[in-house]
Amino acid sequence: MDDFFKAMIQHKASDCHLSSGTFPMFRISGEMVAISDQVCSPEYSKDLIYEIMPERNRVEWEACHDTDFAYDLPGVARFRCNIFADRNGIGGVFRVIPSKILGFKDLGLPECLKKLCFLNKGLVLVTGPTGSGKSTTLAALIDFINESRSDHIITIEDPLEFIHPNKKCLLNQREVHVHTEGFKRALRAALREDPDIVLVGEMRDLETVMIAMETAETGHLVFGTLHTTTAYGTVDRLINQFPTDQQPQVRASLAESLKGVIAQTLCKKKGGGRAAALEILMGSHALSANIREGKVHQIPMLIQTGRKEGMCSLNDSLLDLVSRGVVEPTEAYQKAVSKDDLIKRMGSIPHIRSPNGQPWTEEELIKATEKHG
Repeated sequence: MDDFFKAMIQHKASDCHLSSGTFPMFRISGEMVAISDQVCSPEYSKDLIYEIMPERNRVEWEACHDTDFAYDLPGVARFRCNIFADRNGIGGVFRVIPSKILGFKDLGLPECLKKLCFLNKGLVLVTGPTGSGKSTTLAALIDFINESRSDHIITIEDPLEFIHPNKKCLLNQREVHVHTEGFKRALRAALREDPDIVLVGEMRDLETVMIAMETAETGHLVFGTLHTTTAYGTVDRLINQFPTDQQPQVRASLAESLKGVIAQTLCKKKGGGRAAALEILMGSHALSANIREGKVHQIPMLIQTGRKEGMCSLNDSLLDLVSRGVVEPTEAYQKAVSKDDLIKRMGSIPHIRSPNGQPWTEEELIKATEKHG
């Protein structure tokens, strides 16, 4: 496996996919690429994976056929590993965790996000689909805090990804199933550990969400992640995953605690690599009122009117990437949630044109996407 991992770094791959019955593959600039003509048999795959799998995870995989862990290859990188079983046998997906934590400039994050790092209390959510770079963005935020404040930070992760050295802050990084039983238990325990900032790697269930909101209300800054694609969808999901009779209480708590949502998706860049498109919702009195009164459908309008405060819709971010020539219009179309609005707004930018010199139409974007695929 070490040879595969070294090859990943050489090819600038984000993920390695090892599946029984098929070729090993890398994800490079968002696309799956076979990197060998040798089909991995179940026995070969298992031998490779068991080279690096801790004993605890072997036991878990044998019992459940799913397990997660992190693997550190000194001098190369750290890797997040998910091992599973499918109809052909054992498989694994291995993601590179860069040894260097990238900063705001490296990632192209807007300066307005630094305001979230100086909050004394509140809930800040970084959301997006799997593989959208949430962990990388969170690591940049925590690293900035580590350099700018003198506080106590506790992270609760499954598994540990980015390793943060103590700078101006004291950091305690706890791994689920290794240093603690689970997210709920660790989050409750954190309240007795004198934290200023708590990072919850994944808000998986209702109790964890509720404890996180309570922690944010009681004088702590809490960062967390969800698998939602828009700011509106994040707030809506947080509320509606609770039983109806609990939703008024949840709205009141969220109205008080929510200070920011960063919803992101990764786009393929021209010439290789990927760039993040961000939807940014910042806390305000108007946001609190909308949440408390059950008017979360007005959040998109709130984002449009809050640009001076650093707010930005996903389409704003996609249009900026297209306008600056970072991504193709077809890529922006694929990633957009409000596709009609994106097409309309692209048509008003003179230098964004289809090959025939006219504004892009949906039919042309679909055809161009199919041709590229």
